[in-house]
Amino acid sequence: MHPLHQAMKGLLPLALVREVAIGIYAGSSPLSLAPLAGAVNPVMTRRDVTDMIASFVADPFLLRVDGTWHLFFEAVRVTGLGGGERKGEIAVATSQDGLRWAYRGSVLEEPFHLSYPYVFEWNSEHYMVPESYQAGAVRLYRADPFPSRWVFVANLLEGPVFLDSSVFRRDGRWWMLTETSPLRRNDTLRLFHAADLLGPWVEHPRSPIVQGDRRIARPAGRVLAAPDRLLRFAQDCSGEYGTSVRALEITSLTPHDYREVECGPGVVLAGSGHGWNRSGMHHLDPHELEDGRWLACADGWTTVRGPRQLAAWLRRPRG
Repeated sequence: MHPLHQAMKGLLPLALVREVAIGIYAGSSPLSLAPLAGAVNPVMTRRDVTDMIASFVADPFLLRVDGTWHLFFEAVRVTGLGGGERKGEIAVATSQDGLRWAYRGSVLEEPFHLSYPYVFEWNSEHYMVPESYQAGAVRLYRADPFPSRWVFVANLLEGPVFLDSSVFRRDGRWWMLTETSPLRRNDTLRLFHAADLLGPWVEHPRSPIVQGDRRIARPAGRVLAAPDRLLRFAQDCSGEYGTSVRALEITSLTPHDYREVECGPGVVLAGSGHGWNRSGMHHLDPHELEDGRWLACADGWTTVRGPRQLAAWLRRPRG
């Protein structure tokens, strides 16, 4: 028996394995998006990651700095025979036009798992709040220099479970949405706020703002704080983890009040039924362009079935 198959005998159940990749979308609004014309989706897969053996890439976020698009995402490093040990770290790719992307390498690695690299600019500095639940905290990093090195600044919150924390600024205050279900049911969304980015952060009196609803609890990308509208995206995990992205409009946000409504039918992105995003999509980060159109990054997934298929998948050539 091949050593890879021998090692995988104790890994299962390996009957169903997700392969996640990243695509670029565009449209007239963040609620009306389609694959970007001219882009060959997916634009980033685990095979594009050249400085590690990666099992998948996911959770993409965009920043445009000095005319260059920077795509930050989770890259899951595979270690150990058969891929039995995996740990997420943060990598970056760049593009001038959004169509062609060049992988630039891993930019943030910790002893614990990292994902969901929520990047933003504030006071001419670039910050990142990656998911770091294994560290028991919501951690803030600052680029020094951007985009290749990130230094730890502070813990914004400490506690057992904070998933996909999403930070945004509105009406002179900082706000944070984060999923906190202790049983990892993806059904509890809490809201915190602070006068200063470094805190102290306090929980909103209406929090948890979602409880017991797996359709709309877990964040699915950047909160869009436009002058006339405030939108958040959520992973629909009602059937299984991350099958589609739903949109909700926050209609009231003050230190004492919170209200939201689903936008239209709710679903913004879903699995296509074929190809790289056949089974589902669970993340979205849209950005408005100068001409009023929107460019967005998203991730999608399909499945690889059975240990033999998994072995072949892990051994496929990269590049």
